[in-house]
Amino acid sequence: MIISKRPAVAACALLAAVTLGLLTPTTALADDGSSATAADTPTAKVDLVLDVSGSMSTRDIDGQTRMTAAKQAFDQVLDGVPQGVDLGIRTLGATYPGKSLKLGCKDTKQLYPVGPLDRDEAKTAVGTLEPTGWTPIGPALLAAADDVSGGAGSRRIVLISDGEDTCAADPCDVAREIAAKGIHLTIDTLGLVPDAKTQAQLSCIAEATGGTYTAVKHRAELSGRVGQLVHRAADPVATPVATSGAGDCSAAPELKPGLYSDREEFAQHRWYRVAVAPGQELRASVSVSDDRPVDPDYGVLLRAVTTHGREIVRGQEAGSGRTDVISTGLRYPKPEADSSSDDAPAPAETVCLEVSTSYSAPASVKKSPGLPVELAVNLVDAPHDASDAASFGLGRGWWLIGALIVIGFLAGVVWGWLSRWRLAIWRSN
Repeated sequence: MIISKRPAVAACALLAAVTLGLLTPTTALADDGSSATAADTPTAKVDLVLDVSGSMSTRDIDGQTRMTAAKQAFDQVLDGVPQGVDLGIRTLGATYPGKSLKLGCKDTKQLYPVGPLDRDEAKTAVGTLEPTGWTPIGPALLAAADDVSGGAGSRRIVLISDGEDTCAADPCDVAREIAAKGIHLTIDTLGLVPDAKTQAQLSCIAEATGGTYTAVKHRAELSGRVGQLVHRAADPVATPVATSGAGDCSAAPELKPGLYSDREEFAQHRWYRVAVAPGQELRASVSVSDDRPVDPDYGVLLRAVTTHGREIVRGQEAGSGRTDVISTGLRYPKPEADSSSDDAPAPAETVCLEVSTSYSAPASVKKSPGLPVELAVNLVDAPHDASDAASFGLGRGWWLIGALIVIGFLAGVVWGWLSRWRLAIWRSN
């Protein structure tokens, strides 16, 4: 008699499912009205900035001009704009065909205002565009930043261009200035059949604000990528709060749990303060983005220090070569205070957080504004044994590990029993 393996496998799978269901804590939806609804989600703002300069008449995208391909792509994108997104369209180089640099560098206008979308009206406006003038990318970005200002939702500019800026202002510096304002605006760039210089400039603009750069050679790529970026704007994100660290702890801002953004010059130290009560654990992390060319070999240091200058704990990370972001973190559990019924509650301890970097850059690279810094601060219940905080790092992950151990043990026992039973039957036959 031959016993099939399928019943044994099915039995093991059933046992595993039952065991996991018993050991995994049940998650229930709280019926307290705290769940987020679509109406509670802040409206995102997106401004599509389209290059309408004379070079857009070049016929090299799927046998069409770049302008025609852009119009067709915009029609598809406008049909798919999701709810919760206010969309606008800005042009650059669309109205002035002359040779005056002064006038050409002012040639940017809002074709369709950022707000609730009327698809037919927006399509009609785009359909009237013809390749005309200059390429004032810098002024267009500054104007677009004003277009999407205000509100609590995410803000995104999508720049579509086929050439370098033809005006005096470096658009990469303009993007850094926008990022330094702490308005949490992301600029994504798309290059239509770009050369090396155009690619370098558009990449720099995107990197300065944490955006992305995409090279486009076909209409389908353009419509697909722009549509993807518009949909991404609708996704809920945690928006950092702009803050400004101090040169020493005594003057540093006090941070509550949350996400913060700052700027740090090369070789600068930034200080922040956090109040940690007895029985709490401070968890902090910092990320530094190199939004411009930097020298190889760099690092970031995050230290927790007492107000008297004694170091409590540190986290550090180093890199070499080309890395967009480098991060590190630390944990500091503060034990419960010894208290009696007559004693007042123990006061919170002020912990000084120091962020320092070891970045350097060639002399040709501008040092201001500083590198983007994102700091995350959280306060949670400390473990019972503060000296062994690392053992609690898995949090609720212990449930999963325990479940996997039990499942593996029981599955092994069942499989061994089934194997012996099969062997016994085989011998008897």
